Amino acid sequence: MNMKKMKYATVILHLALIILCFICIVPFLLIVVSSFTDETTLMINGYSFFPEKLSTYAYTYILGGGGVKVLHGYVVSIGVTLIGTATSIILTILFAYPLSRRDLPLRNIFAFFVFFTMLFNGGLVPSYMMWTKVFHIKNTFGALLVPNLLLNAFYIIMMRTYFTTTIPTELLEAVKIDGGSEVTTLSKVIIPLAKPMISTLAFMIGLGYWNDWMNGLYYVTDSKYFSVQNILNRMLSDVQFLSSAAATQSGISSVTSNLPTTGVRMSVAVIGLLPILMAYPFFQKYLVKGIMIGGVKG
Repeated sequence: MNMKKMKYATVILHLALIILCFICIVPFLLIVVSSFTDETTLMINGYSFFPEKLSTYAYTYILGGGGVKVLHGYVVSIGVTLIGTATSIILTILFAYPLSRRDLPLRNIFAFFVFFTMLFNGGLVPSYMMWTKVFHIKNTFGALLVPNLLLNAFYIIMMRTYFTTTIPTELLEAVKIDGGSEVTTLSKVIIPLAKPMISTLAFMIGLGYWNDWMNGLYYVTDSKYFSVQNILNRMLSDVQFLSSAAATQSGISSVTSNLPTTGVRMSVAVIGLLPILMAYPFFQKYLVKGIMIGGVKG
């Protein structure tokens, strides 16, 4: 391929990336603008990047009456995300590293257990009974950490694949010849070389913990354990209920009937996404590299 064709190909690729970025950014911008749009304007004119009337009533409703709850939910969500991500990464590494060693006894059996969980699960009711009746995690901090999130088979496979395809076997043998133990090999060789994959999985796991509201819905009824996603989801449900009640009953006050239902939906999305958007730039340089290398089948 000559230089002229390479320039054309580069221009086409850049244009394609610009279009893809535009497709990704525009919906989020529309959500942000809609969250600051007056409810009546939204109902009459629909969504627009240039609304006729702006309003902060949706944020006032969320942060005004329930500001303390939202702040507490942020604290819970941040704690769950940090602790859950760190614990999940540690467990993933400790599971993936032995699976990457071909000399591990019963290696195929352990690998089968990992693959099996990707194809089959016990279902919601048996899982709920197990976590609440056997492990008694209901209304505990562990209810937000353990079910469905603490250990993911797909992440174990990604980490194992990274170990087997990126770290030379000769390097591990050299450490063993020098008298290094498995703990030394893992801490001094494997983990430093696996920083791109660890950072990638940390971001993906953290995103899962931050966006999770199912565990709070199923296993938490005590408000002190509500995450920000659970609080925002409950606020949204309350607004929708009051709005529908106002539409069917004449005894509801005009203030209740004018609740910013659509605006609350948009502001809930913005409040929930903001911390992730702030954290993403710190992981960006590792994200693409880790996914590309870890996604190669070993």
